Amino acid sequence: MISLKKNNQNIITKKILLIILDGVGYTEKKADEGNAIDKANLPALKNLWKNHPCIQIQAHGKAVGMPSDEDMGNSEVGHNVLGSGRIFDQGAKLVSNSINSGELFKGKTWTDLILNVKSNSSTLHFLGLFSDGNVHSHINHLTSLIRNAKSDGVKKIRIHALLDGRDVPEKSALEYIDNFEKFLAEIRTPDFDIQYASGGGRMTITMDRYEADWKMVERGWKVHVLGEGRKFSSITEAVETFRKEDPKVIDQYLPEFVIVDEKNEPTGKISDNDSVVFYNFRGDRAIEISQAFSYENFDKFDRVKFPKVYFAGIMQYDGDLKIPENYLVPPPKIDKTLSEYLISEKIKEYALSETQKFGHVTFFWNGNKSGYLDKNFETYHEITSDIIPFDQAPNMKAFEITDNLIEVIKSNEYEFIRVNYPNGDMVGHTGNFHATVKSLEVLDECIQKLITVADETGFVLLITADHGNADEMYQLDKKGKVQFQNGIPVPKTSHTLNPVNLVLYDKENRFGLEKKESSGLANIAGTILDMMGYELPEGFHDSLLKRN
Repeated sequence: MISLKKNNQNIITKKILLIILDGVGYTEKKADEGNAIDKANLPALKNLWKNHPCIQIQAHGKAVGMPSDEDMGNSEVGHNVLGSGRIFDQGAKLVSNSINSGELFKGKTWTDLILNVKSNSSTLHFLGLFSDGNVHSHINHLTSLIRNAKSDGVKKIRIHALLDGRDVPEKSALEYIDNFEKFLAEIRTPDFDIQYASGGGRMTITMDRYEADWKMVERGWKVHVLGEGRKFSSITEAVETFRKEDPKVIDQYLPEFVIVDEKNEPTGKISDNDSVVFYNFRGDRAIEISQAFSYENFDKFDRVKFPKVYFAGIMQYDGDLKIPENYLVPPPKIDKTLSEYLISEKIKEYALSETQKFGHVTFFWNGNKSGYLDKNFETYHEITSDIIPFDQAPNMKAFEITDNLIEVIKSNEYEFIRVNYPNGDMVGHTGNFHATVKSLEVLDECIQKLITVADETGFVLLITADHGNADEMYQLDKKGKVQFQNGIPVPKTSHTLNPVNLVLYDKENRFGLEKKESSGLANIAGTILDMMGYELPEGFHDSLLKRN
């Protein structure tokens, strides 16, 4: 049984609204260097950042459990850290460690995957994001899995490549393909048959999340399993053809395709008795395809056929729901989260976002746990996201979220409220600079409304972000200069390595913030408990609160 102790400070507030501006990082670069935040008209936010307690904190690399400080943060690890007050080794690092130590290849799941294809003379399939973005996957993990499968006696492998262009440069697919072709040429032998089988852009097929668009998963199923789709003799031909037909299309939105042999037959439909590894380590965009391969009773779309395969994720993407049942690397064990401590003190919480980030303020916030920890003290509210390219609707659901928040704050029912506004991240990922600017200006309107209601109700606002994105929307060279193509800046659609702002708004001016060495997202949970008048639990990172 966990519990909190009161601290000996006199100033206590238990009315806190934590606002997570997803993808809104901090940099001193200007608008012409790709900083949409600098370009946007943000009177409320810029006043907060300039005239109220504000510090910059780390939201990437080792500060969120990634292998190195060269690794971008992401919303999943960011919310894990925000919700737990501690740093846990995360997917990329866990998988790399397990591969490097050899533990992955000694486990029961790997043994069963290999035994299944060897005993049935069948195919081992690898399905996942085909890049080194290290947010959902890393191509080096794929090459290690393939090398070990070959050494373990597998004779036939097929690769289903989900093209990135989101966590890496937007038109970089051919670079990964060319490098991987060299690897294939090195490892392929007359008795080791390895080829591509299918693919498509990550925002076109397979990698939907939060059940926002099951049609994406269905399209993936059709090419990976049924072998139905536009046919090409090679993955290079597929990418080059799509680019010629639409020069504006970027990798993440490339249409689905099937690779065929000289007889015009698919090279690698997933069939009975095959083994399948989904090698993405991040969970949100892995759950739905895992369900399609795992559930006998499945009603999200007509699978046409349901092959009896041995399916495994490189990790288990939902520990509560056991999705998938078989996995190669155990996920981090995150316990004693901020929510658990608040519940122990009977503090009522409210979590809100739209579909695209709802799981972040619930599942990931609570340490990768599905559902409520205690429904008596928690309320979750999801506003359904539109199924539309987000640069076409940069407002997303920001106004609806704000209206709901104002109603909840005024109800005086909840003492701790957390909200995620996805705009800076989801619109930023499209690479559309001007749409991202618009999305940020919408956020600023919403923040001003929340300041007003905070003044009326006595709420204290903590405003931060889980990682950067909108702060750096042009590709930079090694010297930090903007890269151009045909006189136009090359868009950057990935997250950034920049810190994020943490700003505190308190009408009574009772608190300040002090930056400490290596301050990061992990310090926010302790800051919240300190504001509420509690001692920090063992292991929590220090509070950044400074009492005035």
